[in-house]
Amino acid sequence: MFTPMRTLGVVSLFAATSYAQSTGSTTRYWLASVTAPVLTCDANQNTLTDPNVTSGCDGGTAFACANNSPWAVDDNTAYGFAAVSIAGGSESSWCCACYELTFTSTAISGKKMIVQATNTGGDLGSNQFDLMIPGGGVGIFTQGCPAQYGSWNGGAAYGGVSSRAECDNLPEAVREGCYFRFDWFEGADNPSVSFQEVTCPSELTSITGCTRV
Repeated sequence: MFTPMRTLGVVSLFAATSYAQSTGSTTRYWLASVTAPVLTCDANQNTLTDPNVTSGCDGGTAFACANNSPWAVDDNTAYGFAAVSIAGGSESSWCCACYELTFTSTAISGKKMIVQATNTGGDLGSNQFDLMIPGGGVGIFTQGCPAQYGSWNGGAAYGGVSSRAECDNLPEAVREGCYFRFDWFEGADNPSVSFQEVTCPSELTSITGCTRV
């Protein structure tokens, strides 16, 4: 578990040892919840100030904010968030760290995406980045999104929606994030990456409220 230090209302964690350029894999998912030290929202997208509110996936009222969706910075660069597992590291060493991913397969080969680690999972492989993309699949946590949005039509539990048109079945708050997958991301299916740890852009830390020092 993380033991964050709060400074000026922003969670600060000691910086991890930098990693050299490595190779890894990606998948995609979208859950209704993240947990402290990452900022969460209630069902109406209001930011919660209490880090101890129970996750929506566990029957509570703390949910992933819709602004955790990825977005394009330009034609070749995007920002977003991911569940992460890094070989040789631990949850405490990659929590809220940022990584520059360079895609090395599929139609988006050569494009770059900077992601902040906001989650992890026992089912993640070594050097795996599970990208947070609305409509990317909820896995076994089927109760959270309906609890947050009233209903959820996000496609298959693993893999999510299969076309851009199906994004229109999602709540309006997360549709743009779903469109991202078929626009900037060009419908790529789990592309491989090379990656390195980088300084987090303020555009990401301002959303999560979490930074490493």
